Amino acid sequence: MRRRDLLRSTLGAGLGAALGSTFPMPRLARAQGARVLRFVPQADAAILDPMITTGLVNRNHGFLIWDTLYGVDEKFQVQPQMVAGHTVENDGKLWTMTLRDGLKFHDGEPVRGRDVVASLKRWASRDAFGNSLFTLVDELSAPDDKTVRWRLKSPFPMLPESLGKVGAIVAFIMPERLAQTDSVTPVKELIGSGPFKFQADQHVPGARLVYTRFDGYVPRSQGTPSQLAGPKIANFDRVEWQVIPDPATAAAALQQGEIDWWDQPIVDLLPTLKANKMLNVELLDPIGNVGVLRFNHTQPPFDNPAIRRAVLSAISQKDFMSAIAGEDTNLWRDKVGYFAPGGNMANDAGMDALTGPRDITAAAKAIKDAGYKGEKVVLIAPGDFPVIGQMSEVTADLFRKLGFNLDYAVMDWGSMLRRMANRETPDKGGYSAFCTYSAGVTQLNPSAHNFIRGSGDKATFGWAKSERLEQLRDAWFAAPDAAAQASIGVEMQKQCFIDVPYVPLGVFYQPTAYRKNLTGMLKGLPLFWNVRRA
Repeated sequence: MRRRDLLRSTLGAGLGAALGSTFPMPRLARAQGARVLRFVPQADAAILDPMITTGLVNRNHGFLIWDTLYGVDEKFQVQPQMVAGHTVENDGKLWTMTLRDGLKFHDGEPVRGRDVVASLKRWASRDAFGNSLFTLVDELSAPDDKTVRWRLKSPFPMLPESLGKVGAIVAFIMPERLAQTDSVTPVKELIGSGPFKFQADQHVPGARLVYTRFDGYVPRSQGTPSQLAGPKIANFDRVEWQVIPDPATAAAALQQGEIDWWDQPIVDLLPTLKANKMLNVELLDPIGNVGVLRFNHTQPPFDNPAIRRAVLSAISQKDFMSAIAGEDTNLWRDKVGYFAPGGNMANDAGMDALTGPRDITAAAKAIKDAGYKGEKVVLIAPGDFPVIGQMSEVTADLFRKLGFNLDYAVMDWGSMLRRMANRETPDKGGYSAFCTYSAGVTQLNPSAHNFIRGSGDKATFGWAKSERLEQLRDAWFAAPDAAAQASIGVEMQKQCFIDVPYVPLGVFYQPTAYRKNLTGMLKGLPLFWNVRRA
């Protein structure tokens, strides 16, 4: 499939005008003063409780409102955030964490130890890392308002890393009354203790989200702002997320100063944006994002590992990455396995399955030989999220060539997020497969790598099951050193090529674009503290 056909199908006619000399005029109001920051996210944060979904836009939304006990800096070193510090006793099996002074929720209530306990229990029921952690917890308690105590069955030195991770399903701290909400039900109020408050009365679903500076927030008094670590100082009174699915409109608004920051400009518009002397086009995340084709392991035909392996044998990562980022290989890389490049766990084991010659005819025959009987294959895709939409178009084209009876279901991103959680059969609102992507930092090792889990019903959407992958993951947590961890990574990747929990589609590097009068932009992900208008 040609790239321009992908763009036409996922972006609409507005892109044509954007690629020419004139941008269409968006119907947006201009920023009202230096204290308002207007931002265009990658998509609408349709599910506002970030515990319910793995969507990164929902995580980004969450970091405005909620805070975490620990945070990682841009070198991925964990630092205290809500905690003043901690002590470790009893050979690593007793941790005592003390909350720092000045922590307050947006409703005026102080942050107490029992809020932390309830929040972490809800988080652990949703997150792969948290779930692993809580298998080692004998007791999590709050002896008093300032103290959180962990009694562990065995040492877990990575406890701060788990509570401060940057990937999806973050250990956000919320009031106890909200944290007691069932983990599959969104909370009814968005009350956190972070530097910004969510303005529910100004929320326009699919169009606008509004956050205002929380005057009661007390930043850490020490440290240097660096990704999620150090003081979080809000320099804007108001942050507005303007949801603009059409890239041409977003580009025009940015160039004309009607928005300040566009999270994910499409690659075709980068030359025009770079040529504008009023804009910066910058890569905030050097690790990149990993494309993912995720199967529903509970429903035919992808409950059959032989069929999953046959699909993998036909995947060309180059096709997927060039659909997203064009021919500029500075913006993407293929030959990517089950761990993100650059980390200790990345390896070449079994990579022939992804890098060898592609044979569509042979793969189609293998699918039939494995028992495919013409069942409908429902591939769900977003029509308002260009990057995922482009990967979905390539997948749909491939599925048709492989002989699947394809139902290509395009919907808005919010609807897709909700449908991803549906465990029913496709005829009852379920699905067979979807494309998405993960922040590469979550795939550096097994700790936050949700798509490599084999825990069945407890795994993330798609619900892959593999006892061997779970055993290897547990071994990784217990490994004595980096060399032992890397050796386990080799075995995990070999097993992934047998089980195929998903297909890695390559790594792409997503630049962001913003007005040059913004300074203090932090690395890693879209963050709204430290940044100011010059």
